[in-house]
Order: sequence, then structure tokens, then C-alpha cells
Amino acid sequence: MGTYDALLVVSFGGPEKPDDVMPFLENVVRGRGIPRERLLEVEAHYQRFGGMSPINQQCRDLIAAVEPTIDLPVYWGNRNWHPYLEDTLRRMAADGVRRAAAFVTAAYSSYSACRQYIDDISLARAAVEGAPEVVKLRHYFDHPGFVAAMVDHTRAALEELPAEHRAAARLVFTAHSIPVSMAETSGPGGGAYEAQLRRTASLIAAELGGDRPWDLVWQSRSGAPHIPWLEPDVCDHLAGIDAPAVVLVPIGFVSDHMEVVYDLDVEAAELAGKMGLPLARAATAGTHPRFVAMIGELLAEPEPAACAATCCPAPARRTAQAPGAGRHG
Repeated sequence: MGTYDALLVVSFGGPEKPDDVMPFLENVVRGRGIPRERLLEVEAHYQRFGGMSPINQQCRDLIAAVEPTIDLPVYWGNRNWHPYLEDTLRRMAADGVRRAAAFVTAAYSSYSACRQYIDDISLARAAVEGAPEVVKLRHYFDHPGFVAAMVDHTRAALEELPAEHRAAARLVFTAHSIPVSMAETSGPGGGAYEAQLRRTASLIAAELGGDRPWDLVWQSRSGAPHIPWLEPDVCDHLAGIDAPAVVLVPIGFVSDHMEVVYDLDVEAAELAGKMGLPLARAATAGTHPRFVAMIGELLAEPEPAACAATCCPAPARRTAQAPGAGRHG
């Protein structure tokens, strides 16, 4: 940790009261020409949960868990809602921070999960006089701490199923769908997003032992119908599944974002209920002790090399996405 004098937790942000929801969504989609009707549809998802996304409180909980484990001050800045990155960097500069490590609450390679955060940090730094240097920590999709947290949560979910179905239950790993064009250009050589998610899923399945079958599916698609996105959708997959029971494992998220609580706990759960399919949902990594310890371990690693300028390029305007239930919010 000697090369850093602070840790900056970087996240997407989300509304915290009903009046925040529409301004938040308008901020997320600014400049993309998303129809008002679509925003109203997504707003209803948030209002169903009191107009609050879980993400901000889960960032607070993660920071509270991390602070006692590292010898650095911890700051927090968001892309799309308070506290904004620019405001946080201004406070860090005033506090005398000169070089910070950034832990982003997204574990994989893609434009929206990595490159866009790097760009957000650069833009915020450019707007703040005396802003600290910020080094983004590496992707952690295969870190033993992340994997261990998800293994424990998957085991707990299996225990929620009727005893007679646990041994044969199928694991269905889920992640946020993205445009196929974005997936194909993710990482330095392309295809990294899906490859990394499959690696995470295989590591979790191996730790659980046996030959338990598993699938990787997608959720929260939000783009125009004519733009190809990664498929199959989780509900489409469940509708045709041949399994006595299912555990949904949201490996694409590190905390229970709106996409998780709406798409999985509402839509997928309602579908499974109609099908008579026993279904449990594994918790996200959250504040699991191994996940919290992982952050300190990442800080202690050699400084990661900067991403090449061609890595995870911005999508063309035609693939710009409308919000799902908030796009990680």
C-alpha cells in the first residue's frame, strides 16, 4: 500500500428517494434520445421499492467493512448520482491526497464496466485543480476472494431449496447483457466480457464439487430491439429449462443493484412460481469477509499496467443503451 495515500471506491450511483428517480434516470441517459415512455417504465421499477436503489447503501456498507482492514482513508465517488466523482476528487485534493487507488464495483472487462469508469475518472480529474493521480485496480473476476464469497452464497442458496431437489439443482449464472458489438470488442483482444464471466462461473462450480450442471445467461437488456444483445435472457432460459430446481447466481454484480432485486427477485421469481419450479437466488458478494479482504490484497499487489487506448472502445452511437432497471444502479 506504500504507493497510495487513499482508496477511492468508484460506483454507478443510484436514487435514494422517490423524487431522485427521474432526475437520476435522465442523468444516466443524457444525450441518448431515450423515449420518455421508457424512462417512465424504468421509474416504476424503482418506485416499487420506495424510489431507492440498494447500491448507495451497499457502497456505504462496503466502505465501513473495508476501512478497519486497510491503513488508508477511503473515499467514494459515483458516475451518475451523489456523491459524484468530481465532488469527491475535489474533497480529496483539499485533504492533500496525491495518489489514490480506485476500486470499481464492476469485476469484468467491457466499455461500460471498465473503460467508461476510466474515462469518468479522467474527466473528473480534469475538472479539479490539484486532483490526485488515480490508479484503477485490476479486474478481480477470478480473484479467490470474489470466488469464495460467491461459493459461500451459492451454498446458502442451495440450502434454501427443498431437500429433495438440492443435489440435482441447476446453477444459472447471470450477468448484465450488453450489445454484442460491445462484447466482441471487450478486453485487449475482444470477447473478454463473456470469457471472464465463464471463467468465474467455472471456478465457482468447481469449488462446489461434483458435476453439477450450469449455464451462463443474461439479464436487464435495455437496448433497441433491432440491436443484437447477448442472449439468452434469464426468463427466456428459465421458461424452457429442464431441471428439478434452479439457483440463480448473479456473478455479474458485486452488490444487489436494482437489476438484481427486480429482474431476479421479482420477474424471474414470479415466472418460476407460475412454472412450479423451485428457485433460490444466491446473494451477491456484498460485504462477505473474503470479498472485503480481497480489496486489501489488490492494494498490496504490484501496480497494474494501464489499459491500452484501444481496449474496450466506446460503442457506436447506434448501440447506446437505454437503462435497464438503472444499468448497475
